[in-house]
Amino acid sequence: MTSPRPLRADAARNRARIMTAAHEQITEHGPEVSMEQIAAAAGVAVGTLYKHFPNKNDLVTAVVAASFETLADDAEECLQRQSQGSPAMAELTGFLSRVMDTVARNRAVKAAAHALSADHTAHPAMRDVETRVTQALGPLVRSAQAQGALRTDFTLDDLYLMLSTLPADQPPTARARWLALLLTGLTAR
Repeated sequence: MTSPRPLRADAARNRARIMTAAHEQITEHGPEVSMEQIAAAAGVAVGTLYKHFPNKNDLVTAVVAASFETLADDAEECLQRQSQGSPAMAELTGFLSRVMDTVARNRAVKAAAHALSADHTAHPAMRDVETRVTQALGPLVRSAQAQGALRTDFTLDDLYLMLSTLPADQPPTARARWLALLLTGLTAR
């Protein structure tokens, strides 16, 4: 099987502009934003947009996958800090707090967080990123449990459920309160 040919420089620039515009438009307006709005924001013709993304679902999936990549990067950084001595529970708490704040500002990330509770294995890009998140957060959960800071019956599926139900539409004080109450219920007794 041959690998896909790299994009010409102008095509690569157009794709980058489309992705940036799509991320901005979906962040601001949600996935309902029209392809025409995205093309206009990117400064490309609608036909150019469709050359890169044959349908809206492909474009939204690419934007959500890119946003999800950011979540995976954060999870991996948490695991790295934990391996250098940071308490696992502190890293999990920080991760949840950052995801919640990001989701509150960014509908694309909200879609990514929601995808964790949906069929997140439906698209290959999402499967790969979900694997990265699982490989980072799974050891963090186990470490927090081994350190006596997290309930022993807490699972990674529980964490995904929490991510899918973040109170992103609430003001910062309500989100902080939600997290504090949630953490109280997760703390090992």
